[in-house]
Amino acid sequence: MKWVTYDAGSGPRTGILDGPTVRGLGAGVTLLSLLGDDGERLAEAGAAARTAPTEVRPLDEVRLLAPIPRPPSIRDGLCFLDHLRGCYRAMGRGGELHPAWSQTPAFYFGNPAAVVGPYDDVPIAPGCELFDFELEIGAVIGRGGRDLHPDTAEEHIVGYTFYNDWTARDHQLRDMAQGIGMGKAKDSAITLGPALVTADELEPYRSDGRLHLEVSATVNGREVSRGTLAAMDWTFGELLAYLSRGTDLLPGDVIGSGTVPGGCLLEHVDTPDMAGFSGWLRPGDVVSLQGPALGHTRQTVRPAPPMIPLRTGC
Repeated sequence: MKWVTYDAGSGPRTGILDGPTVRGLGAGVTLLSLLGDDGERLAEAGAAARTAPTEVRPLDEVRLLAPIPRPPSIRDGLCFLDHLRGCYRAMGRGGELHPAWSQTPAFYFGNPAAVVGPYDDVPIAPGCELFDFELEIGAVIGRGGRDLHPDTAEEHIVGYTFYNDWTARDHQLRDMAQGIGMGKAKDSAITLGPALVTADELEPYRSDGRLHLEVSATVNGREVSRGTLAAMDWTFGELLAYLSRGTDLLPGDVIGSGTVPGGCLLEHVDTPDMAGFSGWLRPGDVVSLQGPALGHTRQTVRPAPPMIPLRTGC
C-alpha cells in the first residue's frame, strides 16, 4: 500500500492512495500510531481504508504532507561511496577514501523539526549562498529493535519514501572545519514523501537481496542524476544493524540511504554536463525527485529568510 498524510482543509489525516483518490481514516489516527507491532495494525487500518474509509478525497484537492511529519528521530547514512568520491573530486581532494569508510557505514542525526512535505516550497537556508539538494531514499522503521543482525534487520522496515536532504554547502564547510559533525548545513529542510510505500509492495523490485529501485532527480526539468538502490555499498540491513548497536531503533524512525551517486549539484560543479546549468539553487528553481515505485516530489526553492547575526561578522 501507499500510505499518506494529507490535509483537506481540516487538519492532517492519514489514508492510502487509490488511483486518483485518497481513502482516509478517522481524525486523530496517525501513521505513526499504526506502527510498532508486526504490521497487524497497519494491515487492519489499510483494509478499513480500502473497504470502509471515513472519507474519499480527490488527490488533486488535498495537500500531501510528509508521511510521518515529525519522526521520532532521523538518521542519514552514507551508503553510496561513489557519492563521497564524487564530492571529494569536486572539492579537489581526489577520489581516495580512508579505510574507515569501508569498515562501518557512516551516518549523522537529522532534524525532525525540519521535515517538509513533497510539494512544499523550500526556503534557502539563512545566510547560504551554495544551496543544494540530495537524492536519497528513506527507510521507515515499523518494528523497533536493538542490536539487530544485518541478515534480518530489513524485516524491521515497514516501507520506503523519497528523502531530499537539502544542504547548505557553505555552512557545511564550516561544520567540517569545526570537526564535530553536521550542524547548520543540514538543518533547514528534509523532504519526505509523497507516500510511504510498504515493503511488500516493493518485493517485485528485489533481486539478490537488493532493491533495484531506479530513481532520478531533475532541476528545472533537466535530469541531474539517475541511479538505483542496488548500487549501495552498505545495504539497509547492514546500516540498521550498525545503527542499532547498543541503542534502540523506534517505530517511525527514518533512516536515509545517503545520496545516490551524482545526486547533488556539488558532484557536478566542474563537469561538462553542467554547461548551461544555473549552478547552485536559486529562488524559483524547481527540484523534483522521481521513480516508478516511489512516485515523485516537486518543490520550488524560495528566498532565504533574513539571517540574524550573532555578533559583528558572525
